[in-house]
Amino acid sequence: MTTYDTGTNANTGDFLNGDSVLFDPSVANDPLAAYERLRSKCPISRGDGYSGHPHVIVSRYEDVIWALKHPEVFSSAPDAIDIGQEQKLIPLQVDPPDHAKYRRLLDPEFAPKRMAALEPSIRVLVKELIDGFIERGECDVHEEFATPLPSAVFLALMGWPTSDLPMFLSWRDDTVRPDVPAGDFAAAAAVRERVGHELSEYFDQKVAEVRRAPKDDLLTRVAHAEVEGRPLTREETLGILHLLLLGGLDTVSATLDCAFAYLANHPDRRQAIVDDPSLMSAAVEELLRQQTPVMMVVRVLKEDCHLAGVQVKAGDHATILIGAANTDGAEFSDANGVDFAREANRHLAFGAGPHRCLGSNLARTELRVALEEWHRRIPDYRIPDGTELTYSLGIRQTAHLPLVWS
Repeated sequence: MTTYDTGTNANTGDFLNGDSVLFDPSVANDPLAAYERLRSKCPISRGDGYSGHPHVIVSRYEDVIWALKHPEVFSSAPDAIDIGQEQKLIPLQVDPPDHAKYRRLLDPEFAPKRMAALEPSIRVLVKELIDGFIERGECDVHEEFATPLPSAVFLALMGWPTSDLPMFLSWRDDTVRPDVPAGDFAAAAAVRERVGHELSEYFDQKVAEVRRAPKDDLLTRVAHAEVEGRPLTREETLGILHLLLLGGLDTVSATLDCAFAYLANHPDRRQAIVDDPSLMSAAVEELLRQQTPVMMVVRVLKEDCHLAGVQVKAGDHATILIGAANTDGAEFSDANGVDFAREANRHLAFGAGPHRCLGSNLARTELRVALEEWHRRIPDYRIPDGTELTYSLGIRQTAHLPLVWS
């Protein structure tokens, strides 16, 4: 049994009514208070889970980073979560040592130099999007900017037609946030299973096309890739493409939603980056930390473990609260505030350890360029009076984000 004791846990069991922190919409709208209560009162919560398995919630920075860096204990294997796919999401749902062979294949595709080479085309796209609404003096940032920007970049990378985007976005939403009654896990599973079949059929068709007629795009390189001297199997190919789709279309959109909502509500922070655009890279990191769009990741315990004085057991399902870790005062001074001059910003918005986000370099480039060009052209904006923003749980994204400017 693994032992990792960081101190005495204040409580165990059904704190915050067990999993309510994961399913209460008000937590997504304003998560900081819930994070603080968990860290201070029950940093390791173990109780009955919604999935029928005992459920562990981990919230302190030092415990979260340990869990992320020890996949032999907190595994990312497929039994951690089922989102309807017909195969493992690769490399997310493959733990070391097999995980490394897929990262060796995919990491070069998202290396810093390769992502930097995309910056000019991303900047052109950002300018074109802003041109489409700047003269109106208003737009829905989610619909007109945060969604089409990363979507267009992803489609260009993969070599897929923009006409397929509505279908992709429908698949994304049905996978990440299916439109079913809250708590109806059977209905959500049915939606995700349907989407999984549809995605596999689409990917099979596209892979067959580029194997017959290769192109200079990521899809072609994946379709012709080898690991350990052999071609990828169909299941491996589909698993990679399924994960790329979800990552490429969702998390950057959510991050832009969170960033613009925060900056609209904090004009002093917005003015700081308008006055000094050189702060933008630091601003991106700090907004990723304090807003943490990907609130949580899921794992399954493969070994019994003592964590912060609490015994968790093999077979337990676990939710690792990235957002709570990123606002832990034991790691970050003024953790709930936003400081663009923060040094040593070791945030976990992209995870940590072997499963650290594959697309983090691309995401950083998209976010920085988007915020640079927007604030160069639209420095002063606000959310219209009377607007009430609602965020989705798990990945904090708004359905609508209206902004107005002079």
